[in-house]
Formats: sequence, structure tokens, C-alpha cells
Amino acid sequence: MATEVKNVAIVVFQYSVVVKGIERKMTGAYSVEVIEDFSLIKAHAPNTDVFVIYLPEDVAEDTLKLEKFRHIVADINEAGGKMLLIGESRFHRELLMFVPVIKNNIWLDRPVEMEVLQPAIEKAFTSATGGAKKRILIVDDDPSYAGMVREWIKDEYQVDIVTAGVQAIKFLLKKTADLILLDYEMPVVDGPQVLQMLREEPETANIPVIFLTGIGTKEAVQRVMALKPSGYILKTTTRDDLLIYLREKL
Repeated sequence: MATEVKNVAIVVFQYSVVVKGIERKMTGAYSVEVIEDFSLIKAHAPNTDVFVIYLPEDVAEDTLKLEKFRHIVADINEAGGKMLLIGESRFHRELLMFVPVIKNNIWLDRPVEMEVLQPAIEKAFTSATGGAKKRILIVDDDPSYAGMVREWIKDEYQVDIVTAGVQAIKFLLKKTADLILLDYEMPVVDGPQVLQMLREEPETANIPVIFLTGIGTKEAVQRVMALKPSGYILKTTTRDDLLIYLREKL
């Protein structure tokens, strides 16, 4: 019985002699395709077993390339793909700070030898996919703010948005969440009422709930914390502070 050939896609910022050498060495062991047009990543994901991202030497020094790298990782993760990264060792820590989710993927320092690359690819085949990210539900009647927060955190988490408390309850009857970001002040059914309903249901009682509030006075904070949520976040919080806070909670 013939062994199924695995499909590997090499994602490159620019095709080069080095990339050509890697492609040639991998061909035979795998079905290999080189992707230079990053917009094609999602389309290739269903038929790709592992994406090998070959990073340029200056990726951590070029803002445009950094942003492209972030989008590449986000697209592969969103599609549930598996990744292996090849880059300069001196930039690994910096890239981890910019795109923390890559810590879950195999990293190889360049230049890389086939004797090292092939076992790493084999290991990547059996590794957890990006689809294993924690799921966060944002409940906020302001879709603009909720959308901004989703953009901030979508590289690290699966993010869903509902704009009303009742919608949150209906959502959680069908799906689960690892954490809920809940607007404190909403019309019809406000944050405290939603929290109370969540606590009354066995399926949702233990989901961590963090209040989103636009008021940071001592009295307002005391009122929020009296309900004993898992925490609270001011809506003026920056992207970096929010990510740090969520990492601590999850």
C-alpha cells in the first residue's frame, strides 16, 4: 500500500537561491509548493499539511515585513494550519514579543540543514494546530469598540462578538468560551444581569468573566468588583496592556 505524500508549502517573502535549495531537497520526500503571494495562504490551507515560513534576515528591522509576518501567522492559525519557522536566531525573542502565538510552533535557526529540517517537519505534522487557541467572547453593545479589541487579540485567541446580553446567553448555549469580556453598561440587559444569569447556569457558571468599563473612579471600580467577576478592564486600556492581562488570566 502506497504511503501518502505530505504537502508542504514554503512561504517566502522573496524567492532566492537558498529557498530553491530547500525546495529541491524537500521534493521527493514531500509534495512541495512555494507561496510568495500571501493572499493565497487561506486557499492552500485545506490541502497543506505544514507551512514552512522562511523569514528574511531583516524581518525584525522592517515594520512592513513585521506586519506581513503577523498577517501570515494569523491566516494560517485561522485556517487551523501547522507551522514551522526558519529565521535569524538573534531575532527570535523579538518576534515572539511581536507575535506571541508562534511560541507554540517549531523554530529553526538559519542557515538550516536538511538533516535538521526534515525531522522538524515530521514533528510539525503531529503538533497541535493553531486552531487550539483559547476562545474569548466579547459582549459589548458598541460594535466599533468590540471590533477594535478583536483586531488587537485575534492573533492569539479565537474571538467572537455579540452586542447584547441575551445574545451572549444564546451563543453560550451552542458554543463555549474560555473567557468572557463583558461590557458593564448595556441597554435592556446590562453586564451585572448577564453575569448573574451566567452564574445560575451550570454550563457557564465557571467561565471567567472580566468586565469592560469606561469609568475608572474608585466608586465605580468598587461597584464592579462587588459582583466578584474574575477582573475588570478599563476601556482606555492599551493593546499591549490588554494582551498582558489576558495572558495572565488564561
